[in-house]
Amino acid sequence: MSEDSFVDSPMNVDRSLVLSPCTPVLSTQPSAKPTAAKLASLIFDIYEYQQDIFDYMKIAEMRARAKPYYMRRQPDISYSMRSTLVDWLVEVGEEYKLQNETLYLAVGFIDRFLSQMSVVRAKLQLLGTAAMFVASKYEEIYPPDVTEFVFITDDTYTTAQVLKMEHVILKVLAFDLSVPTTLAFINHLATVCQLSDKTKHLAMFLCELSLVEGDPYLQFRQSLLASAAIACARHCLLEEERGGEEVWPADLESASGYSLKQLAPCMVCLNATHAKATTSPQQAVVDKYKVNKWHNVAEIPHKQLSVEENNEEVILDL
Repeated sequence: MSEDSFVDSPMNVDRSLVLSPCTPVLSTQPSAKPTAAKLASLIFDIYEYQQDIFDYMKIAEMRARAKPYYMRRQPDISYSMRSTLVDWLVEVGEEYKLQNETLYLAVGFIDRFLSQMSVVRAKLQLLGTAAMFVASKYEEIYPPDVTEFVFITDDTYTTAQVLKMEHVILKVLAFDLSVPTTLAFINHLATVCQLSDKTKHLAMFLCELSLVEGDPYLQFRQSLLASAAIACARHCLLEEERGGEEVWPADLESASGYSLKQLAPCMVCLNATHAKATTSPQQAVVDKYKVNKWHNVAEIPHKQLSVEENNEEVILDL
């Protein structure tokens, strides 16, 4: 779940469970309103269930994965068209102030749908619009009305078409919408391993760049992609945030369940994507993460990374 999931929620959240020793005690004084980040972290701060939650998420991510090379079976669309669509959805999310998790869910719905159904290019934007509509109704407290989603397409499609596509998406996905995203794994690892906000936001930036690119990231599990993004973020920040620590220390390896050797192929891909981020035709993600809210992580320079395998070890050339 995203950072601001519980902000201004009409529901009462039971915080009476025993938290881990490192969990901050929230003040009951009216003047000490907890931040969205603290509220979201409470989900993973329940020490007794941390590992169970993470283990379940890693099982659930395998239940509904998109086929890595589905685009080969699409006769009328390409990865470049998909990138343009996702870039537009990022702008839509910013325009309507939707949560990040809504974007991740929407892109996941699109990829899963395209893994099973062929779509002509004239209907690709309709698919993206309806997927965002479904994701917002699932994730947002106050989702935009369907007329808003018709409006953002410049009335290219009608309300009836959006609602019909929503029906088709839900039928194809068998109403299985509750799947963990890369963002959920980043939130978990950031909380358990007490990563800085800047490291977390840079990892989120890299993951959203991978959302836009699509290929080759569909071949990686969401949990592995999240772990690789955190490792790349720590590499880019170098001494500034890591304080001389290694890129992938033992606590992160233990919490994620992935070794540096397992992360290496994905890290190389993320590093290449980061290198060309500012020159890519799609700039919505870069513009989004240039603001103070995200610690201006889009302005952090790319740092070269190469990987060499030596027997059973992986050597990172930093």
